Amino acid sequence: MAMAILFLILGCFAEVESMLSHPDKITKLPGQPTLQFQQFSGYVTVDDRKQRALFYYFVEAEKDPSSKPLVLWLNGGPGCSSIGVGAFSENGPLRPNGQVLDRNEYSWNREANMLYLDTPIGVGFSYSTNTSEYGTVNDEITARVNIFFLQRWFLKFPQYAHTPLFITGESYAGHYVPQLAKLMIKFNKKKMVFNLKGIALGNPLLDFTTDLNSRAEYFWSHGLITDSTYNMFTSMCNYSQYVREYYRDNVSPVCSRAMSQVNRETSRFVDKYDVTLDVCIPSVLSQSKFIAPQQNAERIDVCVEDEIVNYLNRKDVQKALHARLVGVRRWDVCSNILDYDMLNLEIPTISIVGSLVKEGIPVLIYSGDQDSVIPLTGSRTLVNALAQELGLKTTVPYRVWFEGKQVGGWTQVYGNVLSFATIRGASHEAPFSKPKRSLVLFKSFLEGIPLPDATVRR
Repeated sequence: MAMAILFLILGCFAEVESMLSHPDKITKLPGQPTLQFQQFSGYVTVDDRKQRALFYYFVEAEKDPSSKPLVLWLNGGPGCSSIGVGAFSENGPLRPNGQVLDRNEYSWNREANMLYLDTPIGVGFSYSTNTSEYGTVNDEITARVNIFFLQRWFLKFPQYAHTPLFITGESYAGHYVPQLAKLMIKFNKKKMVFNLKGIALGNPLLDFTTDLNSRAEYFWSHGLITDSTYNMFTSMCNYSQYVREYYRDNVSPVCSRAMSQVNRETSRFVDKYDVTLDVCIPSVLSQSKFIAPQQNAERIDVCVEDEIVNYLNRKDVQKALHARLVGVRRWDVCSNILDYDMLNLEIPTISIVGSLVKEGIPVLIYSGDQDSVIPLTGSRTLVNALAQELGLKTTVPYRVWFEGKQVGGWTQVYGNVLSFATIRGASHEAPFSKPKRSLVLFKSFLEGIPLPDATVRR
């Protein structure tokens, strides 16, 4: 008995020593405050010839990481950095502020071990030495590369291989996450590899037509366009038609007129990712620039993106992160070298979400309610329709939920496995604009409990 205890103690010491000497351990990021948790970052090669490598940033939970779940976070675009957007502006523990990093009081690593991945190749610090591969990337390839990354990442961090795993993300991650989860289930049917416990998607692209065409009603209901323009935007040329034509280099005169009128009335001084924001637009919110192509000319490179770009382009920061620039001269929030197959936007993923629910994987779809790029109305419609299709009964009727003494948003749950929620006052990047409310939502999701209602608020 005494010998068994001794081996257990020695084993714990060995694991601690291994983590302390881990080659990807971050000693200290320039300008960071004192932290009580460990950070890691570096590369995982995703092909045997070592031509392609994905970059990750991993922060352990603030307290007792061995008892907390592992959460993979993916940003959208396609082609925008999960490290730059997710970690350093949304739900990570640190945010650039000039020469220093400030603590994010509502970091998601309060509740989980957070893994941020720059995917696909060509995004952020991720790279391929064969640049021709940047022009052949699509959803299927991205899912395969991501699952290969995870398999090899677990070799670096074997202590997390059997930890409960959740996949989260936003925007075009509405394609990335369900397809990755579907592939995990396929792997698990041959051999149990991934301890997948749920997925959460924020303002996600799930159905091209429904999501994009809900924009017209959102604009109109928020007073951004007139009645006549709303009628034009729904009858002459809806938004999905315009985007289809745009990516085929064949914008019709009628769609050109309709979009010109919409853009004139909505104004370039209103942030479409948060219609309540003033004109200082954090252009890090451009991760949906491909979903909203007409917005490109309206980007204003100020505020948050400037802080992140300046920080991550510092040589001392890149050295501390074990990162390097390969084939590019500077780090960018969204990739300028990736040529993603944009026709993949038109492939619905809501059916994949349905297949995950059938497998018993809990799914949360949430919406920042001030986002007009992928509005809550489209997401709610899709979730309602999916619940009906699957024959799921409402287990939590549509109601408000609370963060403290304030309404945090609205929620509805179906069959205790499919959930929809809004985050009141939040933008497309909800953890950026409403961090405290987003953390409440995240905690409830991980614990599998209903969002706080009026009877339990304090």
